[in-house]
Amino acid sequence: MKKNVYERAMQRIGILFNEFDNIYVSFSGGKDSGVMLNLCIQYIRENNLKRKIGVFHMDYEIQYSETIDYVNRVLQSNSDILEVYRVCIPFKVTTCTSMYQTYWRPWDDSCKELWVRDIPADSLRKDDFPFYSTEMWDSEFYVLFSRWYHLQKNAKKTCCLVGIRTQESSHRWRTVHGSKRYYMYRNLKWTRYLSKDIYNAYVIHDWLTTDIWTANGRFGWDYNRLYDLYYQAGVPLEKQRVASPFILAAQESLHLYKAIDPNTWGRMICRVNGVNFTALYGDTKAVAQKTVAPPPGYTWESYMHFLLSTLSEETRLNYLQKLSVSINFWRKRGGCLSDETIEKLCDAGIEIEVLKHTNYNTDKHPVRMEYQDDINISGFKYLPTFKRMCICILRNDHLCKYMGFAMTKKEIENRKKIMDFYQEITHG
Repeated sequence: MKKNVYERAMQRIGILFNEFDNIYVSFSGGKDSGVMLNLCIQYIRENNLKRKIGVFHMDYEIQYSETIDYVNRVLQSNSDILEVYRVCIPFKVTTCTSMYQTYWRPWDDSCKELWVRDIPADSLRKDDFPFYSTEMWDSEFYVLFSRWYHLQKNAKKTCCLVGIRTQESSHRWRTVHGSKRYYMYRNLKWTRYLSKDIYNAYVIHDWLTTDIWTANGRFGWDYNRLYDLYYQAGVPLEKQRVASPFILAAQESLHLYKAIDPNTWGRMICRVNGVNFTALYGDTKAVAQKTVAPPPGYTWESYMHFLLSTLSEETRLNYLQKLSVSINFWRKRGGCLSDETIEKLCDAGIEIEVLKHTNYNTDKHPVRMEYQDDINISGFKYLPTFKRMCICILRNDHLCKYMGFAMTKKEIENRKKIMDFYQEITHG
């Protein structure tokens, strides 16, 4: 008989509890990680397991009060089976609210008088983690924490359960389905190798948003009441997310802090540069969220150079470096495009060179081409245009995620330094 998504999830959890002696859940306080944690709690209680699971919560200082209250309720009401690691670390966190500030630091001691709230008494600080570095980003801390936790527990095999769903984005779909077999644990497609003897598991990857709320209602699970306020504010289901308020995906909804959590809003506008501007214009043409066009007399390329001229040198060089890498990539290696997109480029009279072979695992074809000012065809966001770079600048997208950029060589080197530093400590 065909299983529903709940039955499949519980079956996967059963496999993990049989295979791994050390398990923890990455819990943000959002709807997906909340259901992921509730599934594990239910499995442990229904099967009378004499074991605990870890809960890894990265506390970003600035969150809705409802999210903080929900996290506290869940952790306290299940304290008998949970080992809580509530992390309050001043790592770097991306911000897209400022033209000049590419990151901010939650719980930064140098800004203690501006903290939005008091630090939780039971939290872990930077001194608790020998691998912490001031150059560390939150995403890097996540990876290094898994290794630290694995060694702390003296575990044979560790699994981190991550509550992501492929319905949310193509990036999450690739995270789950884009891995080759040697990155999986025993060919389980919903697992991914993270480090030696450590894996991520995406147990609810095939759930829909409606499945999340059906489970909460059917089993009477506690959930983040922020979603009720989102609903009352008219926010569509697919845009109801709990995340750092300053990332690119949160620009359009940043203004809701004013209405939903005014006390937090009053404190956060002094905490990170550009918050009030983004709240006012985060869903307008000012940050390229609506249909946008260059000013009269400008091409997208000339408009890009004008925008760059308004930035600080450090920020300007960051964009220029990423643009240079991208231009070189499209000239020499080429981006992989579908047959349909290639045909449309030819019909538009754009000069391209279609290559026969690629090292990527795809049925698309590598295409070499020069940057264009704009290309008005479907699949625009996958093509190299100065318009896309303008949109990145207008959105304060310092990492150029809108253009699909990966880490630069320098960023990869910095990450390697942190990993090497940690290895020295753990083996020293």
